[in-house]
Amino acid sequence: MFEEDPDATEGNPVTFVNTFTVHAPADEFEQVFARTASFMSSQPGFLRHTLLRNISEEHSYINIAHWRDLASFRKALEHPDFRPHATELRALSTSQHNLYAQRQSLPATQRGH
Repeated sequence: MFEEDPDATEGNPVTFVNTFTVHAPADEFEQVFARTASFMSSQPGFLRHTLLRNISEEHSYINIAHWRDLASFRKALEHPDFRPHATELRALSTSQHNLYAQRQSLPATQRGH
């Protein structure tokens, strides 16, 4: 599904970014996605995720999921209980996905009170 990346195969965190174009009611998609997210959150190596909806294109979503490493992410996708989740999401949307390795991160600076 994904090509090997030397940076991602040595135990470094990876970020999975999945863009969705939803062709079903938004609330239905969000409910199905919540069940999928709940399943993924129980998998070893899952750190967190954020589902975002485009402000001007309400049928456009982005999921950003952070994983401890590439092996954990792949193991979650290979879990037999994941397949029904993927099938259900595909019935409501089309998607494109990629994996990313962090290069820079900057927290907000503290401002005076």
